[in-house]
Amino acid sequence: MDPFKDKIAIVTGGASGIGRAVCEELGRRGAVVTVADLDADGTAQVVSDLTSAGGRARASHLDVSREEAVSKLIEDVATEHGRLDYIFNIAGIGIGGEVRDMRLEDWRPIIDVNLYGVLYGTLTAYQIMIGQGFGHIVNMASTYGLVPAPGEAAYGTTKHAVVGLSLSLRTEAEDLGVKVSVICPGFVDTAIWKTSPILNVDRDEALSKLPFRMMSTVKAAKTILRGVARNRAIIVFPLHARITWWIHRLCPSLIAPIGRKAIRNFRAIRSEPKNEDIRPR
Repeated sequence: MDPFKDKIAIVTGGASGIGRAVCEELGRRGAVVTVADLDADGTAQVVSDLTSAGGRARASHLDVSREEAVSKLIEDVATEHGRLDYIFNIAGIGIGGEVRDMRLEDWRPIIDVNLYGVLYGTLTAYQIMIGQGFGHIVNMASTYGLVPAPGEAAYGTTKHAVVGLSLSLRTEAEDLGVKVSVICPGFVDTAIWKTSPILNVDRDEALSKLPFRMMSTVKAAKTILRGVARNRAIIVFPLHARITWWIHRLCPSLIAPIGRKAIRNFRAIRSEPKNEDIRPR
């Protein structure tokens, strides 16, 4: 039997990218999916597509940076169905650039969404799952949460925090019947590459220098659900991400030169701000 059939699942960030692909794969496999996202139109479209294909889904307009809204959604879903089997805390945003070019206000949104958004979903779902004696929390991090990410310090900070939260909670939760996994993808073809600000650098030029071919979101979703079904602690993909992680674990000094080369390449296309009060590009 498919482990996701008839299960109650919430997916944040479900309107696009990996979140949407996870919703679609869950729906295909018979889960009852709550598609939650700040993009109300996108969420409605995902639900329409799922139900048209015979799936069971509902839409929820959700800002994951609002603690009360996240808690209410999770509690409402659990109350309606009498349980909550899975929560996928996938919603996230990005920002690229050197720390010297970032103001504090650049850090706050990404921390609010990528860290606090995951934390709010985790804490509320955890209490419900403890009470029922089962459930699986799945949090979105990144390979940048496992290895250093020069030029991605803000993003990497939030993703390292999510990895730490997830792995620490996994051990605490085990004897209480709750499972916890963390997703750490490498390069996946999502809109985050087109929508995230990159400070003082031309986006197209920066993206042209990415070293690996991107995995499709469809393949990413299948990989994630396979890892969740096997109760993997850390779900790392594609192959380049797994190799990078293993090298870093075995010999971190081998990764350092790669980081130095990456930041030097980034600086080669960086523009100096003309006025500290004006953000170029």
